[in-house]
Amino acid sequence: MKVYEELQARGLLAQVTDEEKIREMVNAGKATFYIGFDPTADSLHVGHFMALLLMKRLQMAGNKPIALVGGGTGMIGDPSGRQDLRKMMTTEMIDHNCECFKKQMSRFIEFGEGKAMMVNNADWLRDLNYIEFIRDIGAHFSVNTMLRAKCYEQRMEKGLSFLEFNYMIMQAYDFLCLYERYGCNMQFGGDDQWSNMLAGTELIRKKLGKDAHAMTITLLLNSEGKKMGKTANGAVWLDPEKTSPYDFYQYWRNVSDADVLKCLRMLTFLPLEQIDEMDAWEGSRLNEAKTILADELTTLVHGEEEAKKAKAGAQALFSAAGTGSLDNVPEAEIGDALFGEDGSVDILTLLTASGLAPSRSEARRNVQQGGVTADGEKVAEISASYSKDQLRGGILLKRGKKKFKKVVYKG
Repeated sequence: MKVYEELQARGLLAQVTDEEKIREMVNAGKATFYIGFDPTADSLHVGHFMALLLMKRLQMAGNKPIALVGGGTGMIGDPSGRQDLRKMMTTEMIDHNCECFKKQMSRFIEFGEGKAMMVNNADWLRDLNYIEFIRDIGAHFSVNTMLRAKCYEQRMEKGLSFLEFNYMIMQAYDFLCLYERYGCNMQFGGDDQWSNMLAGTELIRKKLGKDAHAMTITLLLNSEGKKMGKTANGAVWLDPEKTSPYDFYQYWRNVSDADVLKCLRMLTFLPLEQIDEMDAWEGSRLNEAKTILADELTTLVHGEEEAKKAKAGAQALFSAAGTGSLDNVPEAEIGDALFGEDGSVDILTLLTASGLAPSRSEARRNVQQGGVTADGEKVAEISASYSKDQLRGGILLKRGKKKFKKVVYKG
């Protein structure tokens, strides 16, 4: 199966502007394509994951990826799907985040001469002359058309700022600059970016003539991917300091039955024939599929050794006898400051300090509902407390069915 057909079979493609031409270029390894990443944090998250893996797939087929970090557009912020204005960041914050992105992307994409490129749109956006830009680029945009764009839909309900209104023009200009500077002839993005990408394609044709080759493709799940990885405690990050390899593993191990095969197709490099055989799996066998998914993705992001440790920790927690080694279970260290004058610390403090509960009120509710155990014993009272000696070797706290931490006193 050729790469374009495989992308289709894996459910990765939603819309294209010129399917036959795109199919021909991608399958021949002649596409120079870009995907944009706005540096709104110092780590990529699971919502970016599919885009990174798509770039990897296409590079393996001979195509040339351009990872565009938004050092310029990040100063405005993408309004797509938002009900409020993004928090404004300093140039120092944006530049720091861009550097963090490059380190993480290098795990998936091979950068170097004749290979993938990382480009920052700050190079052409931050020093623009506003009057010249509006005369040269703004004249090609219809305000009426822009106001109908899906990317502005939610912001229009509460009031779209003129700052955000410029985002589509900036993104379209990115494609023009990449086309002219690096021969970029294709762009990928989420379905929430479709109107912005079409604007870029049209800008190239209007500026350079109808024979200019510029094409767009959207990823089926990228807008959903922005929601993917959102948990009660925040996002699932690719940085192990923000989301540990164990928690990353557990996130994928706990995907819903309805999503596991979809995730296997879209996010792993397992042969489609192997995944298709899992279509008939039911019950406990779906748990096996989830374990395969967690193994594959944790290995991709954190390496084989960390994936093995995460799996060992999960197996120890879920073993029927509960006798497995807890060496690989994620730890939460606590110090003297959390202990009272009597030398003890209560269960609510342990739950919040370990990150198992977001607040004391939530921790109290969990205990009262019987959802908390310590070393396998149900915690019946919110007044339950533990000494330094008890915690010196660590106790295994469990909240609900899937959240665990080994809490250890380090004095």
